[in-house]
Amino acid sequence: MISVEEALARVLALARPVQTETVPLRTACGRVLAAPAIAQLTQPPFDAASMDGYAVSTADHTPGAQLRVVGESSAGAGYEGALSAGEALRIFTGAPVPAGADWVVMQEHITREGDLITLPDRLEVQPNIRRRGQDFAAGAELAAPLRLTPRHIGLLAAMNVPSVVVARRPVVAVIATGNELVMPGESPGPDQIICSNSFALVAMAEAAGAEARLLPIARDSEAALSQAFKLAAGADLIITSGGASVGEYDLVGRVAETLGLERAFWKVAMRPGKPLMAGRMGQTVLLGLPGNPVSAFVTARLFLLPMLAAMQGLPGEHRAMRARLAAPLTANGERAHYMRSRLGAGDAPTIAPFTEQDSALLTILTEADALLIRPPHDGPRAAGDWVDYLPL
Repeated sequence: MISVEEALARVLALARPVQTETVPLRTACGRVLAAPAIAQLTQPPFDAASMDGYAVSTADHTPGAQLRVVGESSAGAGYEGALSAGEALRIFTGAPVPAGADWVVMQEHITREGDLITLPDRLEVQPNIRRRGQDFAAGAELAAPLRLTPRHIGLLAAMNVPSVVVARRPVVAVIATGNELVMPGESPGPDQIICSNSFALVAMAEAAGAEARLLPIARDSEAALSQAFKLAAGADLIITSGGASVGEYDLVGRVAETLGLERAFWKVAMRPGKPLMAGRMGQTVLLGLPGNPVSAFVTARLFLLPMLAAMQGLPGEHRAMRARLAAPLTANGERAHYMRSRLGAGDAPTIAPFTEQDSALLTILTEADALLIRPPHDGPRAAGDWVDYLPL
């Protein structure tokens, strides 16, 4: 067995970056920006009022000054002239500030009679003007790589960027194996269970930016597995669940080797998830996950998600966080243990692992929001000790 750290390094070494493509901004959310996006204009493009009020010059910005209103400026319809001494301009939020104006006095502070306004005895210290280029200037970059969120999409639209260069979505083929499995909606026989792994893995892959293909269940025969691998042709990554252990019906590795698999490793010193396998089959990467539902999910969290990130040009390392133990723990064994846990709020974050950690219990997985990391041979831990965890 190899360590989790060594297994992750080998998985990431298998992950080759995908090609790039140009997509419209409308469809870019969730994609990974692969080349810098360049602002095509300056924002704001002019000095703009940040309040409704009256634009005045610095010379006229004195307590109690009386000024004549000579026009108005609104968003999309600015004032074409310039202010002269003794003049003011009615102005609205977002409207261009005319030449000669340096202040916008809030309308609530103004007394107006006809075309005359009187400034208050106590003036504001803020000019209430958004200066040209205050947000960004033409030529500014949104750097890559970066997974685009709705906030980035809004910024890119403001930068007048209609399309962006992104990483192609990695194509992931998901294969569940086992005679005991049937699809959701079917009636399982007395010795069968519902296939849940494929649906969780497809959802994880898609949430990580991949294009996922849910393939039929592969039965426990070399012919069925060979056919499943044929159906996965063209995928960047094949994920199998089950069939990677040492039993008589654990055929995934054996069949994959007949198809050219070069193994990077098999078995990792962790729980849940010891029977993990990875390697390369020509241009395709194979990641063989355990069949137990929780084991499949945990190993996908630790290895599938970093691999998909690396394929799209993002960092693939784990970013563990820290919290204080809510209750003591006994010493850990020789394998790293990733314990389903619940986080608590407070002055410092706390973490409490569930008492039951059986790798077949999906209900506890849905209630957990973190995986507490117990290193191999980690000694007893007291309540209040700082520990590492991975968020779910």
